[in-house]
Amino acid sequence: MRVLIQRVSSGKVLVENHPHAEIARGLVILAGVEVSDTPETIAAMARKVTGLRIFDDAAGKTNLSCEDVGGEFLCVSQFTLCADLSKGKRPGFENAMKPPRSKELFDEFCAGLATSTGRPVKTGVFGATMTVEIRNEGPATYLLEL
Repeated sequence: MRVLIQRVSSGKVLVENHPHAEIARGLVILAGVEVSDTPETIAAMARKVTGLRIFDDAAGKTNLSCEDVGGEFLCVSQFTLCADLSKGKRPGFENAMKPPRSKELFDEFCAGLATSTGRPVKTGVFGATMTVEIRNEGPATYLLEL
């Protein structure tokens, strides 16, 4: 699984130009499920993300988690994170898991975030063409692969 995490002051997903999900301060998580992923790797990624200390404390050190600051989560499925760009000029998507299994694992990831933090997790619409508005705070962007 590959996730791109952005620390945000706000994030929003629009589907067909209509608001679908929105958060204030928190994390926008773009998640790509790969063919090698299992329920175990998905659960491990959810635990890793919820424990990340990437928000500033009172001293300005990145020492607080999203949960510590009362932040929200917005997860968007993003199969293009699994693209192989090593050859040619067109991305290859052999590493991206196909639906419906990829949707099941994406949903497990979101459920793992919610379970670990006790906080709701908002999502985009799996498989839809979406507009994602992100107000990156910092800017702070992190790429994780498991």
